[in-house]
Amino acid sequence: MTDNNDNLNSTDKTRRRRTPRRDGKGSNAAANASLDNQAVIAQTDEFAEKEGGVKLLGNRRIIGFMKIEIPMMVISAILVIASLIAITTKGLNLGLDFTGGISADVAYSQPVEQAQVASALSDKGFNDAIVQYLGTRQELLIRLPPQENKDPEGLSTALSVALNLPNNPAKVDNVNIIGSQVGKEVYTQSLMALGLALILMMVYISIRFQFKLAVGATLALFHDVIVVCGLFAMFGWPFDLTVLASVLALIGYSVNDTIVVYDRIRENFRRVRGLLPRQIIDLSLTETLRRTCMTSGTVFVVVLALLFLGGDGLFWFALAQFIGTIAGTYSSIYVASSVPLRMGLSREDFVVRIKPEFEEEVVVFADPKLQNTHD
Repeated sequence: MTDNNDNLNSTDKTRRRRTPRRDGKGSNAAANASLDNQAVIAQTDEFAEKEGGVKLLGNRRIIGFMKIEIPMMVISAILVIASLIAITTKGLNLGLDFTGGISADVAYSQPVEQAQVASALSDKGFNDAIVQYLGTRQELLIRLPPQENKDPEGLSTALSVALNLPNNPAKVDNVNIIGSQVGKEVYTQSLMALGLALILMMVYISIRFQFKLAVGATLALFHDVIVVCGLFAMFGWPFDLTVLASVLALIGYSVNDTIVVYDRIRENFRRVRGLLPRQIIDLSLTETLRRTCMTSGTVFVVVLALLFLGGDGLFWFALAQFIGTIAGTYSSIYVASSVPLRMGLSREDFVVRIKPEFEEEVVVFADPKLQNTHD
């Protein structure tokens, strides 16, 4: 009996474990972590307001960009309406590239100042001259509006006399007279280029992402272009081909920033569960905020350098780029993202559905031998 009891006690001891077989490490910890993440994803707006933002996936905070969506869209609407009124009533102060005029290349034997050359031209009756350096301070580009009572054949001689400075003679080359008809054609083609760029951007985003996002991106680009042109019309700043080039560059910059945000929105709609579309957009904007700040900051450094150190030839280009960078960064957040949200953007817009022709057919084999066996 004693031996049997000892055997039973030893069996009980071997079966009992003072500690669990698994201590929570390894695969169990990964499973628990995934469950915790799912629980955090499903947090409510009430908890988010108490914590100052939704905590998601590792206690990361989400900035509530869409909380001030309506005030920001009202500001955008006011800016666009004011810009359209300024463009319609006052019009753009078109430069010589659009209105026509005179351009000439001038070379001096010694370096000169732009203001000195412009003053010499004004003294000889050539008013409203635009003087730009061409690489060095001895080579300049002179642009003049159409001059009345000036003989086109003797224009080169008249400019040479007007541009000669004391102990610093000037050599005038490549005198070109641009007619008003040519300027109107350039203006019309520029508007067509802007419109075509917006249409192609919309087509690209529709194919690459989704139509609702394409509408938001196109309205954001329209917002940026109108705001820049409206400010130039409102303050009477000269609008020439360099400013137009800045506006076209702005379209490329703004759509690039918007594409980055859209890519993250699409990714989060597919991988994150339990959040509202507004929270998904807030999450996407928060995750791309650092990249947006770094890109915009780098652009601002270059633009400010051009604005203060680039001279008169690049001043208006840099100013348009400076305004456009601010407008483009703002529109990527509150125009390009708000419009699709108002159009009912949801996870269903990004779910890849299998086409009927690619669905697999279920084939059932009926073996008569097996049926006879069951019978």
